[in-house]
Amino acid sequence: MTLLNFSFIIIRLMEITDFIQQRKAKLKALAEKGILPYPSKSPQHTPIKEVLENFEEGKIVTVCGRIIAWRSHGKATFLDIHDHGGKIQLYLKPKELDSTSQSIIEALDIADFIAVKGGLFRTRTGEPTVKVENLFFLSKALRPLPEKWHGLKDIDLRYRQRYLDLITNEESKKVFLRRSAFIKAIREHLDSRGFLEVETPIMHYIPGGAAGRPFKTFHNEYNLELYLRIAPELYLKQLLVAGLDKVYEINRSFRNEGISTRHNPEFTMLEVYQAYADFEDMMRLAEELIVNASQKVLGAQMLIYQSKQINLTPPFRRISFAQMLKERFSIEPTDDADMMLKKLQAKGFALQAQRLSRTQVGKIIEEILEESIGNDPTFVTDYFTHLCPLAKTRKDNPFISERFELYIGGLEVGNAYSELNDPVEQRRRFEEELKELEDKEKKSLDLDFLVALEHGMPPAGGLGLGIDRLVMLFTDQPSIRDVILFPLLRPQQQQDSI
Repeated sequence: MTLLNFSFIIIRLMEITDFIQQRKAKLKALAEKGILPYPSKSPQHTPIKEVLENFEEGKIVTVCGRIIAWRSHGKATFLDIHDHGGKIQLYLKPKELDSTSQSIIEALDIADFIAVKGGLFRTRTGEPTVKVENLFFLSKALRPLPEKWHGLKDIDLRYRQRYLDLITNEESKKVFLRRSAFIKAIREHLDSRGFLEVETPIMHYIPGGAAGRPFKTFHNEYNLELYLRIAPELYLKQLLVAGLDKVYEINRSFRNEGISTRHNPEFTMLEVYQAYADFEDMMRLAEELIVNASQKVLGAQMLIYQSKQINLTPPFRRISFAQMLKERFSIEPTDDADMMLKKLQAKGFALQAQRLSRTQVGKIIEEILEESIGNDPTFVTDYFTHLCPLAKTRKDNPFISERFELYIGGLEVGNAYSELNDPVEQRRRFEEELKELEDKEKKSLDLDFLVALEHGMPPAGGLGLGIDRLVMLFTDQPSIRDVILFPLLRPQQQQDSI
């Protein structure tokens, strides 16, 4: 940090401290006059958007909001207040108001919350305005807001203090409104198809249902080590055993792994399971969900992501993972990990000759192939069976699974199987998977899930969609942090309290 930057920060902190002291003095003045600066309730009021949509000259209304602008013209004062739905102008003549309202005006600052009652009219420029008759104080802001017309330029500050980002950046606010609309469209479509929304545990005895390093936690009463879920899959499939044939969960899951523009340790997934279906049915469902959401949220089946035009018109393209590996690397699904690694090295990939499992090598290959998939929606099929411990194999080839991953705009956004429901085969695969794990990653068999399977699970298809990544596409955001209200960040020194 340069001396100039350090000096600027010190001066800014001094300004904020002085600002806070001035506002605290106004708080004291309000209290001395018997005016509550933080009342427990606001007057009955009408949202600003509703007032503007049903504007009627002379109509008496009560509105609430945050002061975002202040202009004085002689003996009159104009304020702009803002709520969730919009902004409206207020016109005040202090000397025409009662003594309480006059005292409130003297204590007001930008960012305070107020309520007003008055009649509607339009100014000479046509601006919808409330001529204030009564003024009510709702909340005093002690810290300044960023300059609204500049917004928050510091990206880290935008994530740490999202509330300031949403106040000052209308585009950021639109991202999260669109996120809400997208999730609503997904939920409505599934509900209309007879799926039942359910909730499953976030704390698991054994981390399962997906590959990933879990977060650990501890339950004091039971003296029990637990894990935050990496996926809800195994619990949802127990509901298929129970006879709930169509279930879904929009869930929070956790992976104790790297952070990037595509990964946040806490993320939102949709998982859907349907009895008497397979991965082909899940393809059709994935297309329906995404196209329907696009129509409802964007009003079209086209979107632009990072300057790339993406056509969502079904049917989505299909390509074969096994075929790509054979053509590019001469890798066969029967190859062991050492052979796969040698073939990659022979093609010029600088991979260290170390002991890797087939699953680890498979992940490396997936990352290599992502760049060649393209932008339009693409189902990548024919994954090797050893990469899919929870999926059924193809009838004509036991080394290939009935699985797909869905890519859009270069992002992996979905994963689906024909779910394995053979309890003997499932146990064998779990045991084989355990053998491949390093000692530090050892975990137990999920016996509860295996016992459930032994009671009989119908043939079923399962689909997982990454909500955060899909929202990135639908809002044209380059980073997953831009679509999560409060992404995980490194801790920093907390601000001094007042």
